[in-house]
Amino acid sequence: MDEPLVKYEFIRMPNSTGFGDYTESGQVIPVSFEGRKGGYSHCMFLNDHPPIAGGRELWGFPKKLADPSLRPDIDMLVGTLDYGGVRVATCTMGYKHKTLDCEVARSALGAPNFLLKIIPHVDGTPRICELVEYYLEDILVKGAWAGPGALSLMPHALAPVAELPVREIVSTQHIVADLTLGLGKVIYDYLP
Repeated sequence: MDEPLVKYEFIRMPNSTGFGDYTESGQVIPVSFEGRKGGYSHCMFLNDHPPIAGGRELWGFPKKLADPSLRPDIDMLVGTLDYGGVRVATCTMGYKHKTLDCEVARSALGAPNFLLKIIPHVDGTPRICELVEYYLEDILVKGAWAGPGALSLMPHALAPVAELPVREIVSTQHIVADLTLGLGKVIYDYLP
């Protein structure tokens, strides 16, 4: 990618098939692989064990148990991430200030996503180290908006989101959509 950007996300999943109601938060870094522009999931924090286990074991998502939340508060959306009772991230965004083109939002959600799946052997040496590509599928965008935003990240030993510091807020988006997390495929094996 041309610019050193990091996306910070708060995602509410109130009706997830097989996993129920949960929230997640984390960092996604815009990247490209063999000409395909997409996002690399750097870290993710969830408040529900089943999607943590499923995401880590099947796809290789870097998921950890924490306490993220996303809620409307009068004229704004408020996202917070607490890890072990310590506030790690606070995000605010003006609620539905400017409508965005739903097709543009759908196209962005349909871009490739990349993960690094690492599984050690029983002796601690690397057994699996793969670059995985996956896509969101069956995307139905119900609404998309932009608005003013702010993000504060606090240093934490086990949730180091502040190590990729906020220098400038480039944009904020609020998207409401139905979608399916498609199965991934290995696109590069680091241990041939």
